[in-house]
Amino acid sequence: MINRRAFTASLLAAVPATGFLGKSVLAQTMRDITFVQPSPSAINSFPVFVAIGEGYFAQEGLNVNVEAINGSGAVLQALSAGQAQFGRPGPGPLLAARSRGVDAVHIYNVAARSNFGIAVQDDSDFQSIDQLRGKVIGTGTADGAEVGFARNVMSGAGMTEGQDYEFLTVGDGGPATAAFLNGEIDAYSSSTADTAILNQRGMAVRDITPEEFGRFFGNGIATMADTIANDRALVEAWSRAFAKGHAFALDDANRDKVLGHLADGNPQEGEDKEFQSALFDAVRSKTIPPEGSPHLGWYPAEVWAEWQESLIAGGELSSPLDDLDAAWTNEFAKLGSEAAGG
Repeated sequence: MINRRAFTASLLAAVPATGFLGKSVLAQTMRDITFVQPSPSAINSFPVFVAIGEGYFAQEGLNVNVEAINGSGAVLQALSAGQAQFGRPGPGPLLAARSRGVDAVHIYNVAARSNFGIAVQDDSDFQSIDQLRGKVIGTGTADGAEVGFARNVMSGAGMTEGQDYEFLTVGDGGPATAAFLNGEIDAYSSSTADTAILNQRGMAVRDITPEEFGRFFGNGIATMADTIANDRALVEAWSRAFAKGHAFALDDANRDKVLGHLADGNPQEGEDKEFQSALFDAVRSKTIPPEGSPHLGWYPAEVWAEWQESLIAGGELSSPLDDLDAAWTNEFAKLGSEAAGG
């Protein structure tokens, strides 16, 4: 299994309009930046890899290095430490980090529809969340977005961690399958991709999350407030390229090229073409904004408020943030969407 992966945008992917410049001149104009994602999957961050493969970042003078680390907490640590300029953390971990003084800001709503759910084995007797009282829920990471989402769902059913249920960090893929088979967990809080992987590996699972939680968006693009204030041109350049990659991937006419870019980003995911295609469809569907959204990457303010309320109810926040609106902005998603023709 790939634990850490780097994929760099090639200088040769620059648009033809720059071709009259010498390679040495082009190389001098390229800026190296780092994007950190909470898992090795290229499909989960597909707009990034498509924007790399199609040369959109190169057009903006950016040479993007992608690093996979373990969970949203680690992504936020890398951003705050200056080890990366952009990342893809979940909203719950971002709000929790802001309560500790980490001035990270979400700038693009990638998983506009909830990409998490609580899954149980397909042949189990569990049919509803309230039946998980007294049970153990597995998670991929200790502080990832799936943890905050599950707390939210369980809180909605009147249950409190440590009293009515327990979390157990088991990892994803094979380790999660083993945890189910060994009886270590009764349910698993997972992303759309994790659920698809379990089913593909023969561990048939089904989602019992109430439909009402579908409005809770998932992981999005984040950067530090200092980067926005002091390096605005970088944030704008990133946003244009990212949105173009997103829009390109949403067009089925580009499907083969998109899957090729994703296989370049994570060869393991590209080994089984049928599974790669199905997983991409599942993940991509969660990035389509709900009806009424003005553009790609748009955040609804009211759902941020609901996220905060759920974190307070779950004990992850002791009180409301001083300025919840400072945690997110639609400005750069709008700019990017306009550049992508949206």
